[in-house]
Amino acid sequence: MSTPDIELGPRNVTSKRGFALVASKINSDVDKTTTIYRRFDELSARSLLFFQAELAELEEELKDNDDEDSQTRDKVALDCQRDWSVFELSAGEGVEREKRRMELVMKIREKLEKYHTALATQQTLLNAPPPSPSTVKALRKWFFNNTSTGRPTSHETPRLWGASERMYDNIHDLVALRVPADQNRLSSVVQNNFSLLFQTSSLDGTTAYISERSLSHFNSQYCVGGGHASRRDHFVVYCKESTCVVGDVERDQIFGATAAYAAVLVVFVSGHLGSAPSSGSCICTPG
Repeated sequence: MSTPDIELGPRNVTSKRGFALVASKINSDVDKTTTIYRRFDELSARSLLFFQAELAELEEELKDNDDEDSQTRDKVALDCQRDWSVFELSAGEGVEREKRRMELVMKIREKLEKYHTALATQQTLLNAPPPSPSTVKALRKWFFNNTSTGRPTSHETPRLWGASERMYDNIHDLVALRVPADQNRLSSVVQNNFSLLFQTSSLDGTTAYISERSLSHFNSQYCVGGGHASRRDHFVVYCKESTCVVGDVERDQIFGATAAYAAVLVVFVSGHLGSAPSSGSCICTPG
């Protein structure tokens, strides 16, 4: 009796499976915020240590050559220590001593270049903005919730098998090739708690994406504006949303707290209208 394919459910409109399906899913996000991959931090650390150890051995070998060179009285050897062209010519002519040294120099150069490239790449990855936790959560849910019934099951079956099934397990080992440009407190609160206002559906109808363009427009209206009024509106909206999220309060209490906060801001902003000119930036600090 054949086993039904878990990826041939009625909700899917594609016959792709495995790597082809996962790649198609990642590419289906117009904003490309789902381009999330593993950094392999532990493997990178191990690889860099291997590079470092190999270079350390080559360094010791070069020091041994230097000690040997300091004792020599051979004219050609002395010239090779001072003149690169003589050194290169002697090595090219097959002088055994200089040939071995030239091979060591070239090996060090090649290995050092790869080591520095690996260091720079790892530095770039470690300084890259982290992926959005909500995006990783949604990807992982899609990655495992793929039964033909569409209902949660006690046994999760991944889209990819083998070691690849753990690709989304550790969020601290992931890197996002692209993150939304507007990342501040207001946009984070909106994205995590009011995402329904900015959702669009994927082609297969199984995933809802948050439109970065809509969120960015909202953010520019309430945070990036150049005047005092826009800054005031930003703080008022942020206060209202924070009150809704943090506490279990009634609607009239939310309106009352927001109105009181807005009144204080009006007095505060109005008192500074004639002071130093505004730079047009918005600096939000925790209270």
